[in-house]
Amino acid sequence: MRSAVPAALAGERVDRAVAILTGLARTRVAELVAAGAVRVGGAPVTSRSRRVAEGEELEVDLALLSGPAHLVPDPGVVVPVVHADNDVVVVDKPAGMVVHPGAGNASGTLVHGLLALFADLAQSLPGDPARPGVVHRLDKGTSGLIVVARTEEAYSSLVHQMATRTVERRYLALVWGAVESSEGVVDAPVGRSSRDPTRMAVAAGGRPARTRYTVAGRYTTPAALTLLECSLETGRTHQVRVHLAAIGHPVVGDNRYGKGRPELRLGRPFLHAHSLDFDHPRTGARTSFSSPLPPELAAVLSELT
Repeated sequence: MRSAVPAALAGERVDRAVAILTGLARTRVAELVAAGAVRVGGAPVTSRSRRVAEGEELEVDLALLSGPAHLVPDPGVVVPVVHADNDVVVVDKPAGMVVHPGAGNASGTLVHGLLALFADLAQSLPGDPARPGVVHRLDKGTSGLIVVARTEEAYSSLVHQMATRTVERRYLALVWGAVESSEGVVDAPVGRSSRDPTRMAVAAGGRPARTRYTVAGRYTTPAALTLLECSLETGRTHQVRVHLAAIGHPVVGDNRYGKGRPELRLGRPFLHAHSLDFDHPRTGARTSFSSPLPPELAAVLSELT
């Protein structure tokens, strides 16, 4: 992979810039740096903390990555495809499905199901071989829209759009409490919790994160609840859930960041990625997709007054 560093990544650590531009996990980027497979301006990178400047030429030899074991198609994984063409696939991921293989999830992921439908995803795409075509993710308990690349050109385009924040992702979230303002922005860095490394938290040393929200509905029975539409200006792990909990309005059904609250019989967070906009990699046309609330979320909403 060869790319000029975009303005949005100027000043970032080189390992983070590579992770964003390739879709690789930071641990995989570390392997590449150690192998001398990352170059800036033609010179091998010797320190992952090196900062990159806008316009610098970044080269990554992805051929040195080893592929994951047992990543085979699984036709038993039902993948709700919203749209498919020669460049991209848009999927409406159900809650409870993990996007790609990882620790504790070696099989039954969205990627396994996609490989059964689109064999070309198994070909040599840039990025982590365990995540063929994947340029963004949703948490296991979150439902909604994801776009996946089918070609190297589409992958590079979508990764660039993610890095320059031209991909628009909007979520519907039902939260506890009456949110006072009809709209607002949560601007707070997100990083690993110092008390529990499996959780994310608003942390002074975290990565910058911004979530915009507007009120889409207010309810008082069975409790004070607010339906929010949230849009991401950044894409940190658990960002929406962490930000909403941080302002005192955790997502309904979120046991990790809203413990002690009733689930309203959901068994999952009330968080749904209902809208996705991006520039089509081949045509450049602005492309929009929407997804209705899944039945279990719509049923909860219908009972509120």
